[in-house]
Amino acid sequence: MTEGFSDAARRCWSMPIFRLIDEHVFPPTGLSEPSGLLAVGGDLDPNRLLIAYSMGIFPWFNEGDPILWHAPLERTVLPVEALRVNRSTRKALRRNAYRVTFDTAFDRVIDACATIHRPDQDGTWITGAMAAAYRELHQLGFAHSVETWRDDELVGGLYGVSLGGAFFGESMFAMANNASKAAFVTLVTTLNAWEFDFIDCQVPTELLASFGAREVSRDHFERMLELALAKPTRKGKWPTPRP
Repeated sequence: MTEGFSDAARRCWSMPIFRLIDEHVFPPTGLSEPSGLLAVGGDLDPNRLLIAYSMGIFPWFNEGDPILWHAPLERTVLPVEALRVNRSTRKALRRNAYRVTFDTAFDRVIDACATIHRPDQDGTWITGAMAAAYRELHQLGFAHSVETWRDDELVGGLYGVSLGGAFFGESMFAMANNASKAAFVTLVTTLNAWEFDFIDCQVPTELLASFGAREVSRDHFERMLELALAKPTRKGKWPTPRP
């Protein structure tokens, strides 16, 4: 089963896993491996992606590997009303005085997320196929970008998928101090004003924890997701928030 896969992909599973068929269906998330790996294969069709997100499943794989679908036992989430911004970060954001916009440079944001050097990562998981799939979701009004500008220079940002009252964060980048923080804080405060429930951060990081993100069990996350999906989805281009 694992012949020809990368070492990272081999480490993902220790037992047989589900291979997806052409029909856009997934096995129950409770059948995932301890690593969180649930299924392999399928495609990145927008409908399949939206079904996956609505079930708490997301794709994550390396270039050259098959598509791997994950539903981890623990999930990192940030309820939008629980955002914490410490004093030093607030001062830094005021000092940098960045301009933040929504949905004005989606292609540039996803390209930057895919190509920026990350000291703790070897290469990128945002393959050409992944980027194309999320660009299509953006055209359909489900994927959104947040851009941080210094004058007319794009220096940071993030992108993700919106369904109901949930925002599924995918990746962020920064080319200047606090540029990604400016994008994230602006996004969370705006989503709170729009009565969203939470941001799905997927995996924990020190930065996310500093903003109030916490880990919850998969069962708890799926209950949160069910409530969030009962709200209407804010589709289409998002307006830039007022300063």
